[in-house]
Formats: sequence, structure tokens, C-alpha cells
Amino acid sequence: MQTIQIIALGKCKESYLREACKEYEKRLSRFCQLQVTELEPVSLPQNPSEKEIAAALEKEGAELLKRAKGFCIAMCIEGKQLDSTGLAKKLEQAAQGGENGAVTFLIGSSYGLADAVKQRANLRLSMSAMTFPHQLARVMLLEQIYRSYQILSGTKYHK
Repeated sequence: MQTIQIIALGKCKESYLREACKEYEKRLSRFCQLQVTELEPVSLPQNPSEKEIAAALEKEGAELLKRAKGFCIAMCIEGKQLDSTGLAKKLEQAAQGGENGAVTFLIGSSYGLADAVKQRANLRLSMSAMTFPHQLARVMLLEQIYRSYQILSGTKYHK
């Protein structure tokens, strides 16, 4: 069974979004071993300088990279946009690769991801040119992972 890991900076705070995440986590248990890790973002002052942001991103990036396994997907706005079928193909290709087909999705803080994380990534993925709250984006990501497995299984969910 494929391992899917989501490593995110920050917690999912809103109860309705946590419930949505739990629902997709339950659905995904049929298809993969899902691991969701929430890391604490580096605390910054209200109006941080560019230097403070860069230092925070570097520290957060080191924590993300310590935990990353297998095929790494950096979630970033400048990444490539895939349709649901395209994401399903990426998961299928990773499943045929090494490290038990492990896939790690890396989600940065509100300031994004360190360059080192983006460099390590096998794929930089953007959900949209629009900006979404990180908590909502996590629900959307879980739904798309679930949809990918439904596509690969040939079910009608994707229709």
C-alpha cells in the first residue's frame, strides 16, 4: 500500500475544516497509508523584515526536509498546475518507484517554502493561481488525492 505523507506548517484550526480533513483521511485509508504531520511555524513579529522571513523559511525548510520521503511535491503558487487525472498519473508513477512508492506533499507557512525545499522537490505543484487559506487548501489537497485514487480505481466519483 502506497504511503502518502502530508507535512504542513501550521495546524488546521477551524473545526469544520478539521472534520472535512478527517472525512477524507477516513476515505483514503482504503487506498494508502496516510500520514499528516503538522509542524509549528517559526514565530515572526507582526511586520517581519525580509531577512527575518528568509531565516524563518530556512529553519522551517530544514524541518520539512528532515521528514520528506520518496517523491516530494512542494505545494507552491509558482508550481505547475495539473488536472485531477494528471495528479492521479503522478501518484501512479510514484507508486511504481522506490521507497514503497512514498509521496510527500510539503506545505509551507503563509510565507511559502524555502528555496531548498523547492529544489529538493520532484514536482512543484500549484492548486490554482488564486490564493486560498492554508487550512482550506489542505482539505482541497486531501480531496484531490482521494479523487486521484478514485480515478486510478475507475470509479464514477470523478465524473
